Amino acid sequence: IEAIDQGDPAVLSEELGDLLVQVAFHADIAKEAGDFQLEDVLREINAKLVRRHPHVFADGHAKDAREVERNWEQIKAEERKAKGESKSPVEGIPGNLPALAYAQLMQDRVGKAGFEWNDISGVLDKIVEEVAELKAAATPEEKMHELGDLLFTMVNLTRWSGEHAEDVLRKANQRFGKRYLGMEKLAAERSLDFNSLSLDQKEELWQEAKRLVG
Repeated sequence: IEAIDQGDPAVLSEELGDLLVQVAFHADIAKEAGDFQLEDVLREINAKLVRRHPHVFADGHAKDAREVERNWEQIKAEERKAKGESKSPVEGIPGNLPALAYAQLMQDRVGKAGFEWNDISGVLDKIVEEVAELKAAATPEEKMHELGDLLFTMVNLTRWSGEHAEDVLRKANQRFGKRYLGMEKLAAERSLDFNSLSLDQKEELWQEAKRLVG
């Protein structure tokens, strides 16, 4: 993902190569164990793409992207049902997903199941409510609970804004890092001991670095 964000084709090509090595490596291990081989992997992904895109490969129809998503979720639900898995939208989500991605996928699923805000204003109002509850929290346990609710709702706001929480936070991390390095550079250019500066002085450097690096 970082390679994609960099926009450097050479770096992306290298990372895709590393990814392909992993696919080939694990497929070879499975082949030696008599479980499956690379051809099975390719056959399954081809079948899945055809099965989940009937508007492209079959007689299905979708008037817009939202309907494509609804069809996709319906087909996946049918697949889970055929495997004997739970039909609940909050179950069957990969537990190894990062927490932000897990939350957003869960919100996507329950939203498509009809448990959704009417518009983004409902999410914004919920954030205000969660902030008030956080301020009123009296114990560490209550504060942790309310922080979780607030973060979960912020992910929902990201989703309603058409973004992915992981991408949004990763880019915010990158911006913060660049600005902080910019602060340190400005201090060094002026022969200032950064660690000895007051908070107000650091804030001035922060605003200047923000203007310089974005």
